[in-house]
Amino acid sequence: MTKLGQIAAAALLGVCAFAPPQSAMSQEVKHYRFAYDQPKTTGYGFAGDVFAEKLKELSKGTMLVDQYPGAQLGQEPQVLQLVKAGDVEFCISSSANAATLTPQAGVMSLHFLFRSEDHLIKALNDPKGTKAVRDLVEDTVQGAHVLAVITLGLHHMYGKKAVTKVDDIKGAKVRVQATATEDATFPAYGAQTVHMPFGSVYTSLQTGVVDFAENGVNVYQSNKHYEVAPVLSLTGHEANNNLIWISDKLWKSLTDEQKKWVQTAADEVGKREPTKAIELEHQSADALKKLGVKVVENVDKSGFEKASAPFLDKFAAELGPHAVKIKTLIQAVK
Repeated sequence: MTKLGQIAAAALLGVCAFAPPQSAMSQEVKHYRFAYDQPKTTGYGFAGDVFAEKLKELSKGTMLVDQYPGAQLGQEPQVLQLVKAGDVEFCISSSANAATLTPQAGVMSLHFLFRSEDHLIKALNDPKGTKAVRDLVEDTVQGAHVLAVITLGLHHMYGKKAVTKVDDIKGAKVRVQATATEDATFPAYGAQTVHMPFGSVYTSLQTGVVDFAENGVNVYQSNKHYEVAPVLSLTGHEANNNLIWISDKLWKSLTDEQKKWVQTAADEVGKREPTKAIELEHQSADALKKLGVKVVENVDKSGFEKASAPFLDKFAAELGPHAVKIKTLIQAVK
């Protein structure tokens, strides 16, 4: 090799030495925020852990999820707006709060649509039902997508007094999530609905602003609502269903392979979380009894069911075709 050739070869080697390997560039590690408003001890935390672990595994450690539980980034309606804006990558919201973006999501708040805990698990494990919810969001929401549908169990009522039948809540003030379905159904029971952020429920029960609240057993325990509302009545009137969201900004930035990883991780959550959520419900009920909480198990639900039955078809039809499809698929699950 000539002297000139040796110089050129050396220069080329120098350039190569300073150029980052292509594999290193493509394997850049990125962190993503995953926000939810419940404590990590709830089904939300289980969902976050499963999603984070599976995504880390599939991406070989290049896509890492940082969880922000307990409303660190805001209550669900606020975080949903942050996800739509692309300022937060992932979040979980109740289907009721999802109704602030797409009212048809309120169909999952219909009372006695889910017949039992077993029916709830089976309905959420039905891929047709999950697809119907995702299709609803794709058609009606801009800026965000739904990856999976999960649950925090059935809703029950709690306060300072027992609810053994529908007459026990006549004239009572009940904190509910702000959906049209709740605002019509509870008055049909003779109660008055009150809206407020979840973070205000404890103080409102304590001071008497509301007489009752309603939620899953594990949520009731994890947020220590039993301290100010020591009677839990197992009304099981509706399901606390929840959606895992991804911002459209992030979704569009992902490669096809990365999108597959994200969806596969979410599918894993959808398969495992409902069963785990019901396990947590039962564990919480046992723990609450040991703490001295009065758990009313023999609630006469007939009055509730009779008053709410006319709303099932009526509300679904009023909400829209997606709502009717979701309701029909859920009811068809045996």
